[in-house]
Amino acid sequence: MPLSPLPPAADVVVVGGGPVGMLLAAELALRQVRVVVLERAERTVDEPRAGTLHARTAQSLVRRGVLPGGPADASAGEWTSTPFHFAGMPGLTISAPAAEGAPVVGMPQARIERYFEARTRELGGTVVRGATVRAVRQGAGSVEVELSDGSAITSGWVVGCDGARSTVRAQAGIGSSEHPATCAALVAMVRLTDPARAFPGWHRTPRGWIMMNVNPFGISRVLTFDFDARHDDRRAPVTLAELSETTERIAGRAVPMTGLGPAGRFSDFARLADTYREGRVLLAGDAAHVHFPVGGQGLNLGLQDAFNLGWKLSAVLRDGAPEELLDSYTQERRPTARRVIDNTRIQATLMDPSSRFDPLRAHYRELLTLPEANRRIGDMISGQEAAYGHGFAQDRALGGAHAGLRLSDLLAGGRAVLLDEGEGVGAAAQAAEAWSDRLETAVAAVPEGPRPCVRLVRPDGYVAWSSPSHAVRARELQDVLARLLGPHRPRTAAGQGAEPPAVGQHAEAATARGR
Repeated sequence: MPLSPLPPAADVVVVGGGPVGMLLAAELALRQVRVVVLERAERTVDEPRAGTLHARTAQSLVRRGVLPGGPADASAGEWTSTPFHFAGMPGLTISAPAAEGAPVVGMPQARIERYFEARTRELGGTVVRGATVRAVRQGAGSVEVELSDGSAITSGWVVGCDGARSTVRAQAGIGSSEHPATCAALVAMVRLTDPARAFPGWHRTPRGWIMMNVNPFGISRVLTFDFDARHDDRRAPVTLAELSETTERIAGRAVPMTGLGPAGRFSDFARLADTYREGRVLLAGDAAHVHFPVGGQGLNLGLQDAFNLGWKLSAVLRDGAPEELLDSYTQERRPTARRVIDNTRIQATLMDPSSRFDPLRAHYRELLTLPEANRRIGDMISGQEAAYGHGFAQDRALGGAHAGLRLSDLLAGGRAVLLDEGEGVGAAAQAAEAWSDRLETAVAAVPEGPRPCVRLVRPDGYVAWSSPSHAVRARELQDVLARLLGPHRPRTAAGQGAEPPAVGQHAEAATARGR
């Protein structure tokens, strides 16, 4: 991608152009928000980092048309499963409704970043690479972001997606709680010269853990977990000699390797920001939360931040929704991050090879044999336990004017959906008519339960409001719509919604109301 010049102003500046920042930018650009991404790297680098998309993230990407869903004729009670691990121990199963597609999808982090960068640009967003942020200053109704070369950009809002050492978090004065590291880990891409001496998958010894994605014909991914060491400098380069020595020491025998490629260090250090919002500055991804990256939960946690924040920030900017909607971002996403930090700390303890943890490992192995416990842990790891409001709306076939389409098809445009399971779109559609410029209305092909309901599905796929089809309270629905999507707009003589005001007008109105 060619480097873009820095514009003087934007509605939203996203600092950090990793997968989370690029997805957030694409979500904002989808809703015609003027967004600028500032990324210090001049290009995306292929690194041996996260490459697992868990069920809830995959389901969210289905709802943007990025991934295919499952079979359209799958029944409501039909599920599909994939074997996974918990703290390196086999026995965990990740399950999801068959209609949603695969519950675990392998996709390199760099590929996700490239895809959403291209999508952001196609939708009219701006990506400025080679841009290092030096300062973030909040003013009356705007935020100024200064770069290391002295140039600056002014915006209505700033979102820090700039990683664990977030400049935005520090500049905003957002505090955090931390848990110190107990292990030192290495990850690298190498060529194994004797693949027969490798350890495919997860392997525990009395000295630590090794995990290898063995490719006998090319480049393999190697991870080591040492609970008797600490990283003196997380940024120090990893050498082939260090990786070979660490692997041999933990394995108890040599694992010949050569051709060191991208490599890095990590640990089980954990941090959780005290809030995800301070005035006009918000945080997402590793800037908000850091944890032991076991099981690939970190990438998914950050991407779900972006799905949650994107439509809310757009509603405040574009449609005049109350700023309190942005406070719900912290209220919904921070407890989810707390759960991930807690379960990864548990996994780090289980992975400590000391014999004193053998009883704890035996206990969890037994838990994984119990269907209900296995399902609970699987939902936690895959993000499917998140249930804001009335839960996540399962993908399903539509009827009426949308026959042949699915709920995910309507959500692909980033708008909310009013889904009626009754005989036709009646009282609910009439009550919501003034929001038709921000809301799709559809009829479900088959009721989900014994009693037909009307459900308001948020742009991120969660159900914000539900009512029996025969007992819709118009005022109640309208209050929810105003809170989530902004006030209705006057109707024109032609019966169409008036054009939305300029984005800047919403920012000024929000400032006048105060936080």
